Amino acid sequence: MKRTIIASFGVVLLAALTYGAERNLRFAKKLQIPGLPEVVVVAEGDFEPRSIGSYALRLYGGSSKKSSTDDFLVGLIRPRNGTVEAVKFDDIDGDDRPEIVVIIRAVGSGGYLSADAFRYRTGSLEWVASVAALDKGADPIQALRGKFKVPAGRNSSTQTDTRESGG
Repeated sequence: MKRTIIASFGVVLLAALTYGAERNLRFAKKLQIPGLPEVVVVAEGDFEPRSIGSYALRLYGGSSKKSSTDDFLVGLIRPRNGTVEAVKFDDIDGDDRPEIVVIIRAVGSGGYLSADAFRYRTGSLEWVASVAALDKGADPIQALRGKFKVPAGRNSSTQTDTRESGG
């Protein structure tokens, strides 16, 4: 009887440790804005399901020698239907300055894409456009450019970030 209790306790402990050791798959990335000292952090919401919830977009001055994220400037929280898949910097409105584009993939058999574009200009962060329900093979950057009627070949992505987390 004592062995059964000890064995049961061992199995429960092992299961708890395995669950606790599971890698956090939540998207959280820190990126430098091309050509600027500012740093952007994009992270899915804490304690939310992976398939739906919110994400935060936070900007920091990036010029501190101690930490690139110790001088918060501005931020926004947006809803998401899916998981954040990538962050890109691309000129979608034709002004020759990159917007921040957050690409989200819906969970499920369709794998549909959506994207939100944000404009950062000296201490101000503004949501400028969204596209949703795009086919899984579609190019969300081109779809966003279509909202501004920007030619297809203009200013390709300057920086891309994918699913790796960290900072």
